[in-house]
Amino acid sequence: MSELGLSLATAKMTAAGVDPVAIGVFSHYYRLAESGVTGLIPEDTIEPLADPPQLDRVEVGEADADDAFAKTVIIKLNGGLGTSMGLDRAKSLLPVRDGKNFLDLIVAQVRHARQRHGVRLPLLFMDSFRTRDDTLAHLARYPDLAVDGLPLDFLQNAEPKIRRDDLTPVQWPADPSLEWCPPGHGDLYPALWGSGILDALLEAGFRYISVANGDNLGAAPDRRLAGWFASTGAAYAAEVCPRTVNDRKGGHLAVRRSDGQLILRDTAQTAADELHYFTDEFRHPYFHANNLWLDVGQVRDAMVQRDGVLGLPLIRNEKTVDPTDPTSPRVVQFETAMGSAIEVFPGARAIAVGRDRFLPVKTTNELMLLRSDVFELGDDGRLTAGSQIPGVDLDDRFYKLVDDFDERVRVVPSLRRAESLVVRGDWVFDAPSEVVGEVALTDDGGRRSYR
Repeated sequence: MSELGLSLATAKMTAAGVDPVAIGVFSHYYRLAESGVTGLIPEDTIEPLADPPQLDRVEVGEADADDAFAKTVIIKLNGGLGTSMGLDRAKSLLPVRDGKNFLDLIVAQVRHARQRHGVRLPLLFMDSFRTRDDTLAHLARYPDLAVDGLPLDFLQNAEPKIRRDDLTPVQWPADPSLEWCPPGHGDLYPALWGSGILDALLEAGFRYISVANGDNLGAAPDRRLAGWFASTGAAYAAEVCPRTVNDRKGGHLAVRRSDGQLILRDTAQTAADELHYFTDEFRHPYFHANNLWLDVGQVRDAMVQRDGVLGLPLIRNEKTVDPTDPTSPRVVQFETAMGSAIEVFPGARAIAVGRDRFLPVKTTNELMLLRSDVFELGDDGRLTAGSQIPGVDLDDRFYKLVDDFDERVRVVPSLRRAESLVVRGDWVFDAPSEVVGEVALTDDGGRRSYR
């Protein structure tokens, strides 16, 4: 093993004040990567997830739902900047509807649930060093948000990017911040443990955690789901949704043949010559929504037993140290997915939920939809589709970045009667308009307005 590379990396983390738990986790994955572990999951080692329970069919007693919801905490992943959309601040600060951003709508959902059901329902964000200051500054407008002495956030850990050629920490004096990266959202577990949040939650009487991405406004607090999860006695449960042709890129759950354990497989864990299996929505009919339920005590016990290292499958991510400079040194980032923890807990469960619990914004295509009249914004902070959700496919050359999108989509067209909207070329939506049925706008080489 390259003891020099590992010692340099851990020394760098120690000097930067990184939590010792995170350093131990990094060391684990460094050794795995150096030994040649790829993290790939061959198709012949798994069986598709066939028939999970359906949320709309499970029976949950009112008293059981109330009891579980009273012991539930909401955690949102909030470490991303949305750089793929041209953002340089927390993605959750991006306006979504009526001048409200993701943070505002998440807060509205939580406050509504607190008032309606008479529960404490703490809300915590897992921030990164890049998103923390802006996030907390925005949340300061909600002085009633924090409860039971719990913080509003905890920090995702950071790790050094490693040179691909010699496995030493990369040096990049032009921008030293680019020498660091997050360890993927699988860092949720070391961050919860190392920060003391798990112990604090237990001491305050909380038992269940509902976790979701901060850009998924569909994952609102759900009393019935909390009741179902509590009834299982499981340490861990994942929400899945029926797959369509548009969900071929999303990770999926499967059953490992060797022991019958539920596992998660992402694109990066699939060999190139087996991607046709991965993308087959009939072979793997459910995708992983990245909405998780955790039992606080059982997760804490697992962290104690494993000395903070759950041993999630490695995702080896190769990039350049400066993502905008393809000539900069090639680096390796060691990442894990929080959903892959499903294989750590025997008896882990999955439950199929409606598509209303999966409304992420990964591109401006989804942003246009959420800003359109397809969705109605309720007083509870939830966006509800009033019609069938059409497909939107905007030309990346002109709409990929939010600033370019806002310049061209000044008035979002009505999409209530649309089946699909495909835009190729430089079109401007600057007046009230409507899309009906299937509409494809073609590129004629110039800028045009849609009427």
